[in-house]
Amino acid sequence: MSVISHSAQETRALGQTLARFLRPGDTVLLQGDLGAGKSELARGVARGLGITGPVPSPSFTILNAYDEGRIPLYHFDWYRIIDPAEIGEMGMEEQIGGDGVALIEWYQQAPEYVPNRALRIEIRAIDEESREIRLIPLGGFPFGEEIFA
Repeated sequence: MSVISHSAQETRALGQTLARFLRPGDTVLLQGDLGAGKSELARGVARGLGITGPVPSPSFTILNAYDEGRIPLYHFDWYRIIDPAEIGEMGMEEQIGGDGVALIEWYQQAPEYVPNRALRIEIRAIDEESREIRLIPLGGFPFGEEIFA
């Protein structure tokens, strides 16, 4: 399943729509080049879950946790992870599959911490503003066309 987003606002709106379907324990994997729109989609998910404050990219902190929404959001950015063992050493794996939604940018840096059941979202820049966004359910993740309706 894929959709074309023509702006950052449309990418955030897709994230807001997606958030309506997310449940505790869900994992969303964001894949795309730098600047593709992963953080914009994450901001939309946060807004859709009821998070009202700033939602910066966790590039340097690796994890930003938000408890104020409908369910907790754990927004990971593993871009700077050199050794996957860092995830375990920091105890971050406890938030994956737990009481909230784990949203992971650059999940490829530590694949051993990625659950089999997840929603992978691939974001590809078409031009300066437009993005192709593909949603790929993995391991029986319960999503379908209803997200695009």
